[in-house]
Amino acid sequence: MKTDDLTCTGQCTKPSQSPARALTSLALVGLLAGCAVGPDFKRPEAPTTSKYTVATMPAQTALSTIPLGEVQTLRVGREVSSEWWHSLGSYRLDALIALALQNSPTLASAKSTLRQAQELHAAQAGSTRYPQVDASIGAQRQRMSSSGLGLAGEAREFSLYNTSVGVNYRLDLAGGNRRALEALAARVDYRSHELAGAQLTLAANITTTAIVRAKLAGQLAATKAMVEAQDEQINVTRERVRFGQAAPDELLAQQTQTEQTRSGLPLLLKQLQQSEHLLATLSGQAPGDAKVPDFTLAEFKLPTELPLVMPSDLVRRRPDIQAAEALLHAANAEYGVAIAKLYPQINLSANLGSQALTTGALFGGNSAVWSVLGPLTQSLFNPGLPAEKRASLAALDAAAENYQGVVLDALRNVADTLSALEHDAQALSSLAFADSTAQSSLESTGRQYALGAASYTQLLIARQQAQQNSIALVAAQAQRLADSAALFQAMGGGYDGLKVKPY
Repeated sequence: MKTDDLTCTGQCTKPSQSPARALTSLALVGLLAGCAVGPDFKRPEAPTTSKYTVATMPAQTALSTIPLGEVQTLRVGREVSSEWWHSLGSYRLDALIALALQNSPTLASAKSTLRQAQELHAAQAGSTRYPQVDASIGAQRQRMSSSGLGLAGEAREFSLYNTSVGVNYRLDLAGGNRRALEALAARVDYRSHELAGAQLTLAANITTTAIVRAKLAGQLAATKAMVEAQDEQINVTRERVRFGQAAPDELLAQQTQTEQTRSGLPLLLKQLQQSEHLLATLSGQAPGDAKVPDFTLAEFKLPTELPLVMPSDLVRRRPDIQAAEALLHAANAEYGVAIAKLYPQINLSANLGSQALTTGALFGGNSAVWSVLGPLTQSLFNPGLPAEKRASLAALDAAAENYQGVVLDALRNVADTLSALEHDAQALSSLAFADSTAQSSLESTGRQYALGAASYTQLLIARQQAQQNSIALVAAQAQRLADSAALFQAMGGGYDGLKVKPY
């Protein structure tokens, strides 16, 4: 047994490993009264790194002179609002998330699981902190042969009535009960952090899906406009073929291209409807009865200031990291429970009652019976207990490694999001410039067409190019919104695990 197997609040003596320990158990009872076995839980150290990426991230993103292309600034230490989605500026999104937080079956299940953990903690506390008191009353009819007592005579029949009150209490000498309660309290904390994580994930999923829905609506409109332009170009080419100004192969090529573009419409419609179904389900509504807003990019705004929490603070804020820490705490306490089983156990019990041959004499003074027991037991040979201790230690090691894995995943998540903020802003800037040149080209072609210097076909081609660039631009604008929501989620969404009340 390791030295750290025993944590004392008073004076303690470490028991011997030899079988002679059983002979000195009574002497150790008083010494163990102030002890709690197993190592006390210590919160894992926060990461020492001060940055998320190898390359230094710029404090500001690139600027695009179009909607949703504003410069975003990372503010270190800025508080994250618990309702961070309000910063995106869509009141319909706010209303949908409020509905989801109220009606989501996932959150309702998480809340019920939390209540279950709380009641299990209360049940364990009630059964271990306080004595158990039971009352009983009974009656029986007996027939006893006199020959069984070495007496002559006939058998006798009589009734025996009894009533009693019993008190039982297990002394928590080694602190096993305290460690068990500590483990259950940590499980309550885990469920609390899990609920907070579910709320954060739900809000993030709805926000992301709403942005995707707005993107799909914009791309669908641009694709329809492109198909209309291509259909019009086909009509022009058909007339040119009829007058011998174009070859039939040119018409066939344009028809092929138009149908390829048209084939993207059902896919966009399918994705748009699926986003509607997903938003309905996330908000606790049946897809067939739900009223999901038709989100557009125009109703969103890009947050110009974004929070940046340092890694040392991030591990105290993210619900998933806090949940992993709670599981580590529970495993540490359960290791103490396994150690406590190796120490002597004392069960105190007292029973006071009465027995009588008639109910009238049941409560008479001469019918009282009582007993007091306080046996001390110590396992001398039980190979299962050391194995249980080793298994608990392995579970503790696994919980510690799981915690480290969750922390690393969180750091990677933040690093990926920060990289996306920078590069997606640069991509939008390039696409915005391309859109500007495409619009300028379209205007120039339109003027040339009005002057007779350009054909109608050239004008239609310029329109198609402008619409095609518009589709990519819509996706890039939506991505910047999604990156902002992802950063709020990566920062913990305003959740502060330090505010969880311990049990």
